[in-house]
Amino acid sequence: MERRPVFRVLSALVAALGVAAMTAPPSSAAPGPGGFDLDSADIPALQARMATGRLTAVDLTRAYLDRIRAVDPKVNAVLALNPAALAQAAASDLRHRAGRARGPLDGIPVLVKDNVDTRDQPTTAGSRALRSRPSADATLITRLRAGGAVILGKANLSEWANFRAEKPTSGWSGVGGQTNNPYVLDHNPCGSSAGSAAGVAASLAQVAIGSETDGSIVCPAGMTGTVGHKPSLGLVSRTGVVPISAEQDTAGPLARNVVDVALTLSVLQGRDPADPATAQYPATQPTDYAKLLRPGALRGARIGLWRLPVLGPDTDAVLSRARDSLVKAGAEVIEVTPPYQDRLAELEFPALLTEFHRDIDAYLATRPSGPRNLADLIAYNRADPLERTCFAGQELFERALAAPGPDDPGYRAGRAELSDLARRSLDETLAEHQLDAIVSPTNPPAWKTDCATGDDDVIPSSTPAAVAGYPDVTVPAGFVGPLPVGLSFMGARWSDGRMLALAADFERVAPGREPPRYLPKLPSVPTSGS
Repeated sequence: MERRPVFRVLSALVAALGVAAMTAPPSSAAPGPGGFDLDSADIPALQARMATGRLTAVDLTRAYLDRIRAVDPKVNAVLALNPAALAQAAASDLRHRAGRARGPLDGIPVLVKDNVDTRDQPTTAGSRALRSRPSADATLITRLRAGGAVILGKANLSEWANFRAEKPTSGWSGVGGQTNNPYVLDHNPCGSSAGSAAGVAASLAQVAIGSETDGSIVCPAGMTGTVGHKPSLGLVSRTGVVPISAEQDTAGPLARNVVDVALTLSVLQGRDPADPATAQYPATQPTDYAKLLRPGALRGARIGLWRLPVLGPDTDAVLSRARDSLVKAGAEVIEVTPPYQDRLAELEFPALLTEFHRDIDAYLATRPSGPRNLADLIAYNRADPLERTCFAGQELFERALAAPGPDDPGYRAGRAELSDLARRSLDETLAEHQLDAIVSPTNPPAWKTDCATGDDDVIPSSTPAAVAGYPDVTVPAGFVGPLPVGLSFMGARWSDGRMLALAADFERVAPGREPPRYLPKLPSVPTSGS
């Protein structure tokens, strides 16, 4: 496995900037400038400090650079740092001093999954075939910059967003190596936004950006004890995000608390003429999701509880405790099972094969250099042995190359049925029981990372919302031994604000997050625990 140059680059950067080296082993403590705790500080608290001059964006960015130097050698979440990060922070400080701050993200360090185009850094999707700079920022990066965010760097990911091999290892890429779960380091962070989730879990950034086709925001968030939001399709532009499927792909925020996710989504969202899905963005959509996060949102809410026994009795025990917390908060909880799940599983993968071939070829055509199409990527992987150091296969690439084209009647009929059944699975369940949301366990406890066997991921809860294009917000719900389990809130399309409000109230009444302890391995067989 190729080792990344990021730490040699980081050491030089830290020395040049006069940032004190931190050589202590990782711990759950995350000291920030002025003595506050980075792990527990949210964006409103940070902005309050900035407004009174007790904190600068430069100091905050330096604190995260220190934290990366101390902790990331164990977690391996940061693929590459942005050399311009401190300059961006200094510009933010000038705006704050002049009373011209651009909003709640001004001066806030953000990690970006390395399948999101940034004009000043390479965007690789984790592949050595794509080690070049794109010609322009992704639209969501333009929005972050306009909001004053500090682009701290690029986060590692599952290579090609886990769409290369039939048995991939989540969190591994040919460029970045293996990202580890901060709670138990030899266990998996889930994919494909592995570095984004592990990075915020380990307090390496205040916020991170991930992307999802099916589960790749919510599963890593659940497995790393963080909050992740897979938005409604069309809420956030996908222009400049390396694709799998335009029918399902979206990008969204991850953080250690719901308010930071809500504030970040408020900056990310909006129409983009280059992304037709955003044309459906409602004029009535909230512009500030944080204003919706009021205590008592669960009181009187009707919540459908979707148990998933396939995730095991320990995970179900976490769900039962979450149910009790929902009831205590004043919600009425009804057990439900959304229909059509077996048919969704049959239809989704064939559709994605066709869509990946179509969409990756279109994306590669926007790059100024490198492979021009899927056939080029396959040829590159065959010629580069370092791309096969964890898992050798590229079966999905090869099957996508041979898949029917997007005008094929069989593909079109399959995709139409798939999208219809996914929407109906949620819409019919919500309507039948007059529900505000459906909740389910986001994930089982993380499995041990093993390149030889690949992932052990039977996680069906994300599929209905992912295929339908509906929102899915996950919050920490508890633990199985030392490993986190998340609770997903799913609702109708464009109900992102309502899902965030319900998730925030659950976070308030049943705080389920604890900072990671970076255990090298499980101390014993995990048992049910809260």
